[in-house]
Amino acid sequence: MTMSPEVAMEKLSVAERSMWAFRDMRVVTWRNLIASLRIPEAIFFSSLQPIMFVLLFRYVFGGAIPVAGVSYVNFLMPGIFVQTVCFGAVATAIGLSEDMAKGLVERFRALPMARSAVLAGRTTADLVRNIFVLLILTVVGLAVGFRMVNGVGNFVLGCIVMIVFAYSLSWGFAIIGLKAPNAETAQLMSFPILFPITFASGAFAPVESMPGWLQWFAIHQPVGVVVAATRSLMCGGPYTNSSAVGWTFVWAAVLLGGFSWFAVRSYRKVD
Repeated sequence: MTMSPEVAMEKLSVAERSMWAFRDMRVVTWRNLIASLRIPEAIFFSSLQPIMFVLLFRYVFGGAIPVAGVSYVNFLMPGIFVQTVCFGAVATAIGLSEDMAKGLVERFRALPMARSAVLAGRTTADLVRNIFVLLILTVVGLAVGFRMVNGVGNFVLGCIVMIVFAYSLSWGFAIIGLKAPNAETAQLMSFPILFPITFASGAFAPVESMPGWLQWFAIHQPVGVVVAATRSLMCGGPYTNSSAVGWTFVWAAVLLGGFSWFAVRSYRKVD
């Protein structure tokens, strides 16, 4: 007779539970990465969208958006990077919803495995995919004139900052994936949340150009803070904002703590 996950976990010490959860998470992560590699079209088109945004803003809108202290392409790329990892986090909702529809989650729930492993494996796999897309986008940025004016080290730190934030955001979209009846609905539910906080930020244009009532929101909402932190590290100069880096980690910790608790709770209640 198969032991229930709850009974199996109760027989282990805290250290053994942590190790068990880590092993389960690693297996689920690898499974999701292999599944992604078997659909190269999905990887191609998920990489194509941010490239199109780079070209659109660089060559169509860039000349009409004045920025101070740096070239527009250097101002733009940190915003594009943040937008890309945030949009990439939506893959968590879509992937979980697909697994739910296929009955895979129900099979996982019947196995003696950590409850958090399915969600942690999904979010970690999407984190790896986000890093891959960022590498491609960096090459594209360099090709259209982006330069690491604040040094390679600060550029890497900027990437770490936004990847940490995107990971916390993935747990929020995991909740949507568990609640949505199918993948299409999960995507439709995600973008109305993501679009306002992405475009109502300093990602593509200085917040000073926005109406006064919108500026406060653009500066203090989570994506706006991450954009400011990333631009501070990658561009420096007039955009140096060390407090934004600290606030990004605060936002990431708050979102990760709240979203992960609620996501695991929702997973346990899945019918």
